[in-house]
Amino acid sequence: MLTELRVRDLAVIADVTLPLGPGLNVLTGETGAGKSMLVDALSLLLGERASSDLVRPGSDLAVVEAAFEPHHAAAVTALTAAADEAGIDLEDGRLVVRREIRRDGPNRAWANGSPTTVATLATLGRILVDLHGQHEAQTLLRPASQRDMLDAFGGAGAARERVRTAYEAATACREEEEQLLARRDEIRARADYLRHVAKEIANAVPEPGEAEKLATDARRLAASEDLTRITDELVTVLDSDEFGVLERLSAADRLLGQLEKIDATVTSWRDLLDSAYAAADELARLVREYGTAIEQDPGRLAAVERRRDILYRLMQKYGATLDEVLETGAEAQRELDLLDTADLDIREIRERRDRAEAELAETAAALTRARTKTAAQLSAAVTRLLPGLGMPGGRFSATVNPAPAVGASGADTVTFMVQLNVGLDPRPLAQVASGGELSRLMLALKVVLARHDAVPTLVFDEVDQGIGGEVGAQLADALARVAEARQVLVISHLAPIAARASRHLRVVKRTAGGMTTAGVEVLEGAPRESEIARMLGSSDDRSLREHARRLLKQARSTAAPGPAARPRASPAPACLPTTDSRAGDSC
Repeated sequence: MLTELRVRDLAVIADVTLPLGPGLNVLTGETGAGKSMLVDALSLLLGERASSDLVRPGSDLAVVEAAFEPHHAAAVTALTAAADEAGIDLEDGRLVVRREIRRDGPNRAWANGSPTTVATLATLGRILVDLHGQHEAQTLLRPASQRDMLDAFGGAGAARERVRTAYEAATACREEEEQLLARRDEIRARADYLRHVAKEIANAVPEPGEAEKLATDARRLAASEDLTRITDELVTVLDSDEFGVLERLSAADRLLGQLEKIDATVTSWRDLLDSAYAAADELARLVREYGTAIEQDPGRLAAVERRRDILYRLMQKYGATLDEVLETGAEAQRELDLLDTADLDIREIRERRDRAEAELAETAAALTRARTKTAAQLSAAVTRLLPGLGMPGGRFSATVNPAPAVGASGADTVTFMVQLNVGLDPRPLAQVASGGELSRLMLALKVVLARHDAVPTLVFDEVDQGIGGEVGAQLADALARVAEARQVLVISHLAPIAARASRHLRVVKRTAGGMTTAGVEVLEGAPRESEIARMLGSSDDRSLREHARRLLKQARSTAAPGPAARPRASPAPACLPTTDSRAGDSC
């Protein structure tokens, strides 16, 4: 649930903290005191677009913070998954979000102290809060939300999951078939060319590295005469009888021996001389072998050049290197092999697709039957509540109609229809409901869906617009029933609703230093009686104060426990940590 909301320097609000609790929280106050601005502040934490015009005059920065401690299992599971995906660490399931709106410069957002995006806040907010304001496009108006509400009421989660699984399997088969058919048709169109490619490359029998070897052979054959002349000269230099290197090193050996007889300290030079002689001798041997292997064969050179020309033409057509040519030939053959087996593969895929589509049709039909049955039950349950919510001639109906195609959510479109006055034709909800009527219709749905809805906190902004008297008391009863299962925050002008609150907060408007400022008070005892009397007509009227006491007494006698809350060491809400050094302590 939402345990605390703090707003600083936003419009008329200087610094306000709303301590909220389980059950029904009611926010009251004079018109224009700033009640709806607090709901607007909460919407900023839920991803609403922000304008620098919202920053309070004289300030550079507006800050909105909220602390959430969801206790419902479904909400905890959903929040944990979303937080993990966003890289946010929850602290014992607790989430603190913060948003800053700057007069100049970029706005910023945090979740549990880590920077985040407004889109992430919106994702988390959809899990934690269902906000219903007068002038917003409501969740209730979206066809997908209407379908989800119907399925939640009927407990169709497992049936929807079976449809989704069958739809994904059928879609995968269709996509696989389409891809294989497209590939087969493409290969068929290119089959003659592919056969030519595979045959031409195979007939040439190229080998890896062959092009480089032929290039070396061609250079040697073309320069065989020069190679023979140079090697002969090199052998002469190394091993001629009179001036060769080996003969001179032998002479050096004899002279070194004479030195050693006179001065033994030069003996270490012999290793160097022996190494030089061994190296020169090995070099002479290699040169002689090389010269012997030189081939002078014009016919062989012509054959090498013809082979190189064959490979060159292949590389011009099929790849910059011979390895690429070989891969082109292999790929052409693979495609031809696929063509040979495509028809058999397509038949097998179609059999799987037919089975998957039959499963999809069966599961979707079962879901349609369940929805049709559930629609009648939901329609009756909501219609029964409408007279008590200020719509005495209202009728609500959920209609289930065939969708253009079966999708992951089934074969149906779900439309909420409403007839607000006797004699009028039912029309889609989005076309007929005003802001207040829409909020009350949502409230009616929340009453019947309270056991199934996973969102832990519901916020209603002036759900009582345009109603009063006995209808107001019935509306208070409806809100109290929803609050038995969920935390509810209501902005209200009706005394019966305020009297049923588990926690009553009043927004007061004061003037200080020539500037209007809104503040919030938690009301108990006499101040609460006085506020409810004011809502009835006058806080100074003794009879109205007595009426206020009766409303409170009656509310206490009919009160039901709110949603389970985690035990706290103190009734005061936890303090919000802050990332702004100017903010000070938020307790």
